[in-house]
Amino acid sequence: MPTRSREIQLAARPHGEPKESDFRLVEVEVPDPGPGEILIRNTWMSVDPYMRGRMSDRKSYVPPFAVGAPLEGGAVGEVVASESEDRQVGDTVTHQLGWREYVVMPAAHTRKVDVDGISPSAHLGVLGMPGLTAYAGLLDVGGLKDGDVVFVSGAAGAVGSLVGQLAKLRGHTVIGSAGSAAKVAHLLDDLGFDAAFNYKDGPVADALAAAAPDGIDLFFDNVGGEHLEAAIGALNDHGRVALCGAISGYNATEPPPGPTNMFLIVGKRLTLRGFIVRDHATRRPDMVAEVVPALRDGRITFRETVVEGLENAPAAFRGLLRGENTGKMVVKIG
Repeated sequence: MPTRSREIQLAARPHGEPKESDFRLVEVEVPDPGPGEILIRNTWMSVDPYMRGRMSDRKSYVPPFAVGAPLEGGAVGEVVASESEDRQVGDTVTHQLGWREYVVMPAAHTRKVDVDGISPSAHLGVLGMPGLTAYAGLLDVGGLKDGDVVFVSGAAGAVGSLVGQLAKLRGHTVIGSAGSAAKVAHLLDDLGFDAAFNYKDGPVADALAAAAPDGIDLFFDNVGGEHLEAAIGALNDHGRVALCGAISGYNATEPPPGPTNMFLIVGKRLTLRGFIVRDHATRRPDMVAEVVPALRDGRITFRETVVEGLENAPAAFRGLLRGENTGKMVVKIG
């Protein structure tokens, strides 16, 4: 069994955009697993936008990362030693102790996954937390209704790309925004969106009005800021907003301004609802039951941006915040 492992620790709390010096690669000892524990060799890890919030020392729905301690996040790995009857050597599992090569943890804190014909990394994206976020956010939080015109911001990312595809499978008109011409082409040509635009080409409100001249009914927001203001303006009466994230402001050093048209929320009788995916964990079986068959027969597709090597995980995370990924950003370890 391995006796040493590398891990990425938080060296300092970022101010604004994270810097390479905010992270530290260190080598640590690997303990033997105790009763009920397993030793996992991580093969893939996830970097996700929510991690930026945990790098700041402020009250939130989850405790902040500790300076001088390893970062955490979704990972997929192989069990290489087991002191648990529930996990066998060779099992593939997912867990929340990524950012390291090896980890010893209770078997009960892992989930065994089927990787027959599906890349293990998919369990960090389309079949993982982003997949459940898209599913529950669209159906339960957004309350998708027959005839809805759906607008998705950050639509080429891990969550947004599945939101759009799930809505299309149900027969809806779907509009997406993305940050490059190549991503817009991906939305239209690969994912089947009805319309898409590059938000860097001009005012979001103008692009959205051109794409949805009769307005929108449901907005799935991953970006916030200008996108949220534009969507409030475009929403029809009794429209809904599923507030998933606001990545446009995650590196802000001052509180970003809110929408200037909040008065429309009252007149249009809009519903804006924020949500956290862990509150919808019971929906995972439903998500898997729908998405896995659709993946196998090609009705749903996904893309990954892969960065090689644990040592490059901080660069992958920084690239994610800059929008350098199409689909899910993952790190292949080892």
